[in-house]
Amino acid sequence: MEKYRIIDIEYDFAEDYYNNKDPDKYNKKLRYWHILLWTKYLPNSDIIFTLFDKDYGLLHQSQIGEFYLTSDAIVHTYSKGYSNPDIINNITKEEVDNFYHIACRIGAYILFPGYKINNKQTINGARGCNLKIADRFDLTLECIRLYYEGIIDYKNNPLGEVIYRHDNFFKLFIDFKGYCEYFLLQDLTLENYSKIKFHLPFNGFNNNPRPSSVEEYREYMNNSIEFVKNRNNRIRNYEDMKRMENDNMENDNMENGVSLCSGITSND
Repeated sequence: MEKYRIIDIEYDFAEDYYNNKDPDKYNKKLRYWHILLWTKYLPNSDIIFTLFDKDYGLLHQSQIGEFYLTSDAIVHTYSKGYSNPDIINNITKEEVDNFYHIACRIGAYILFPGYKINNKQTINGARGCNLKIADRFDLTLECIRLYYEGIIDYKNNPLGEVIYRHDNFFKLFIDFKGYCEYFLLQDLTLENYSKIKFHLPFNGFNNNPRPSSVEEYREYMNNSIEFVKNRNNRIRNYEDMKRMENDNMENDNMENGVSLCSGITSND
């Protein structure tokens, strides 16, 4: 099975960042892998959500509408920029580097609608700028869960407004379970998709979303790494399953071809 795999779950997109190239925008391999992963049947539907490379993102066009999606990294290491140096300096460089490189693997990327509506922020932009979210995907996923529960007011759902602006996209997946299963996010959920498995203890959106101590950073780091590794395994299993389905279909076609030939009679 290994030789048939196209998606390398150990592949590291960090080189792009080192060269000041955002893989979400410029890496064709990443976009191609997104196409392979997310071109499939929508939940409870006979419609395949086919994706095509378009500019710096991916495009779907069909009777259900037109959707332009872009890649988004969903694991933030807080090791640079606005991180707390008193925390980072007390974590070994090897730990931080390992975390960073795991956060640059395919399991740490997803697709979101990449277009603005009424010139307002995209989901990608909003979750990065919102101080209650600070780019954390577990908190973003909680906002998506709340949206599916009908809770979109800012007090209870800091991303509710921007998610609701893209209501036509999220409705494609029927409900929160459908969304999570489609994008292989099961390992961030608990109790039959009724709760989120947060990277840090969650007591509402009023607390500081960033790790505030060395202990919290390690907890956040370890839980994030576990999530990426689990999702990578789901990606590998999904690719293997699709390969087996395709192989079985090819074998069926070959057998049908043999059957048709054997049914031909001769005039001799």
